[in-house]
Amino acid sequence: MRTAISKNESIKGTAKGETNSTHGLRDLFEVGLKDIYWAEKVLTKTLPRMMKNASSPELVNSLKNQLNETQEHVARLEKIFETTGVAATAKKCEAMGGILKETNSLIKQTSHGVVRDAGIIAADQKVKHYEIATYGTLHAYAKTLGENKAANLLAMSLDEEKKTDAALSEIAMSQINRQAHKATAITNT
Repeated sequence: MRTAISKNESIKGTAKGETNSTHGLRDLFEVGLKDIYWAEKVLTKTLPRMMKNASSPELVNSLKNQLNETQEHVARLEKIFETTGVAATAKKCEAMGGILKETNSLIKQTSHGVVRDAGIIAADQKVKHYEIATYGTLHAYAKTLGENKAANLLAMSLDEEKKTDAALSEIAMSQINRQAHKATAITNT
């Protein structure tokens, strides 16, 4: 069983001679930046759809705030690309693509109301957890690589993602989950 990526393999397992080979921490950092850049850009298009399908004013407001924050994250990532000398290109994030596909499915399979709201919160928290993991990893890489400006910018986005995740938990636990449970109990009797 292999546990490390050889010098001649990429993180996706491509063979020697292919162009997206990853050789070190700097390469992982660059791949990660391009990945989260794609994810954040796609979220700027996805969050309005989530807002349109949410019924709770508090959830809609949270999603609006997230849209503004996400646009700021895109701008921060562009500053990071500039300060690190990495080309500002987006690379499709398969993980985020899967989460967003699942989100779209959930919206289609639920009726407008509190049950859908609970599902939107769950889907949004999956997004947040992915972003927290990614920003945390990229922050650690940036610090190790001596990319202090990038590390500071990544720490800002990481902190915002954690706060948003906590706010979503508060919205879910203070009202929406109970209301969704009551709505389900009523329809099942």
